[in-house]
Amino acid sequence: MTERATFGAELRRRRKAAGISLTELAARTHYSKGYLSKVETGLSAPNPALAALCEAELGVEGQLVSLLPGEPVRRRTRPDVRPSGLPPATPSFTGRTTELRAIRTALEADGGVCVVSGMGGVGKTELAVRCAHRLESGFADGCLFIDLRGHESGEPTAIHDRVLRVLGVPADRIPADPADRAALYRSRLRGRSLLLVLDNAVSAAQVRPLLPAEPKCRVLITSRSRLSALDDAAHVGLDMLPLVAAVDLFTTITGAPAGAAVTRVVRRCARLPLAIRIAAARLRAHPAWDVAELDRRLDDETARLGELDDGERTLAAAFRLSVQQLSAAESRLFGLLTVHPGTDLDIHAASALSALSLRETDRLLDRLHEAHLITQPEPDRYGFHDLLRAFATEFVLTDLEDGMKAFSRLTAFAVRSAAQADRELTPHRFVPEIAFAPGTPEPARLDDGEMAMSWFRAEWPGLVSLCRTARERGEHDRCWQLAFFLRDYFFVAKLWDPWLETHRWARASAEEIGDTWALATTTANLGVAHVDRGDLDEASAYYGQALALFRSIGDGHGETTTLAHSGWAEHYRGNHDGALRDLRQAHTSYLRDGNRRNAAITGRGIALALTAIGRPAEAAELAGDTLSVFDELGLDLDAAMALNCVGWAWYHTKRHDLAASAYRAAAERAEACGSRYETARAYTGLGNIAAAEGSPAMAAELWERADEIHPDLDQVMVGEARARTI
Repeated sequence: MTERATFGAELRRRRKAAGISLTELAARTHYSKGYLSKVETGLSAPNPALAALCEAELGVEGQLVSLLPGEPVRRRTRPDVRPSGLPPATPSFTGRTTELRAIRTALEADGGVCVVSGMGGVGKTELAVRCAHRLESGFADGCLFIDLRGHESGEPTAIHDRVLRVLGVPADRIPADPADRAALYRSRLRGRSLLLVLDNAVSAAQVRPLLPAEPKCRVLITSRSRLSALDDAAHVGLDMLPLVAAVDLFTTITGAPAGAAVTRVVRRCARLPLAIRIAAARLRAHPAWDVAELDRRLDDETARLGELDDGERTLAAAFRLSVQQLSAAESRLFGLLTVHPGTDLDIHAASALSALSLRETDRLLDRLHEAHLITQPEPDRYGFHDLLRAFATEFVLTDLEDGMKAFSRLTAFAVRSAAQADRELTPHRFVPEIAFAPGTPEPARLDDGEMAMSWFRAEWPGLVSLCRTARERGEHDRCWQLAFFLRDYFFVAKLWDPWLETHRWARASAEEIGDTWALATTTANLGVAHVDRGDLDEASAYYGQALALFRSIGDGHGETTTLAHSGWAEHYRGNHDGALRDLRQAHTSYLRDGNRRNAAITGRGIALALTAIGRPAEAAELAGDTLSVFDELGLDLDAAMALNCVGWAWYHTKRHDLAASAYRAAAERAEACGSRYETARAYTGLGNIAAAEGSPAMAAELWERADEIHPDLDQVMVGEARARTI
């Protein structure tokens, strides 16, 4: 039996023993099924790359490589040299199946050029080398690996010289003129079948002169930039490893069993392959450590970059290479973006940070995105990889005064934008006069409540982070102002946790600067949050404090509003007579002051209390009167709430037809203005009517729809939810 047949027979035996089909082995190794079949039957020669891959997939290290033929058959007949300059493929490679497939597909096309791009440390070179090893046997003239070193010094003329020398051109025959050298380069590649791997390219201009004209040649490029100017290339972007693959990489290198501590470590490494490899190397270098100790050392975000240094590799060094390619303006913006404490931001916030025009900011953001230094989770938003943020904060944002000014501009812009959005949501709300320094950027245009809701939905997490950071940095006015303008959105969206968080910070800031009005208003708004969540005792305590504060500064409006809020709390507590007393007193004050919006809101509360004490017909009429006020003022959410109140009142009179009509109108209005809470309340009411009329199937369907829209309506706060359980 020949050597070749012995290799193929042993491969076939080992594959079947492992229960792996030929199709599955082809998918794992990225060799064609037909080629593998010929290898097993001895019709095609195996190669070292295939043998190594098969050994890894079958778990038979050393059992196949030893059976390789001594002199592999060459597909080419020309006597020229056949270069094979690939670095060794790392054995601890994991994941990237989709990317490997995409690269192979791109390189199988005539004249195929593929760019693999990603941030520093994401594993571009490892992926390219692994893919090249798998494809090398398909190129008659071999494979050439060239490290362009990530900077412009890798000039095309120098690369032409290196390739020509490898291809056997004597040094004295290589032209000195760059154009002549490029022509000879193209000529020597004509008719060849060569895989050219260009690692660490810095720009499309650097790469373009190195692209062969020969369609049988292929080019695989890696770069920290996207090289989007290479129009005819296929582009494969490399992101972080999936969590399972990241854990597998760490455990493969260290031998540590997978578990919660390992998962935390790879999360702290942000699933970045280089960071994971460095962390694994540090664990292996310290036998006294366990994974828990490594996890503890990586826990401190401010020290994490320093920990990710194994003596030969550092994450900071990898990132520094990317930043060195930036212009001064790009580098400045990259550093200033870290001043924003949120996870992402839009171009308007970036412009406020940089004090540059929107057009210039957009250009710089695009360059940073091209360089894989920022992410773009949505078309109009930009974010940071966690470790890159830490690097930029420590090493790029060196002008601290510039950073402090940027934060002040950002918070002022955020308050101005939130004030505009809040004005669209609640145009008749009382707003104190707030000063902005000259030059504070104008907010993005918001034409109506729907646009304001969309803006708040996108921005509220970042605004919450800004509110907290403003408190920490001593910008106390901006802290309470941000909380103030977030309140109505949080009320509509029922985001109680961030509502309470921001207002606690705001209350502390107001105390810090001695602003009694801000303290009183923030305290009252904490009461509203607790009422809305059903924490009535907490709410009453805050209302008591707010009343005393408003009275101490003689603010009659604030006192009236707090009294009205207290009345709502008493109603939900079950003290309906006390609620009527407080609400009617507040209602009289609002009418006297001409505050029709607040008077109508308070009238809605009176209607709920009347329904609770057995006067639903009177309540339905009063709630209907408030609806006309809300419609006149263009307050759609308040109108939806009034219609739900009307439906609740008619339900208690057993006028199911009128109740159903009101609830249907409430659902329509609530859906239109984006209130899932009031929409669910309306469908719950419709389900109650169906149940009362003896249609349990219809009731169940309506209740299920309500649960899908907003699950678990509070029975203390929502009468319809209580009636559903009866």
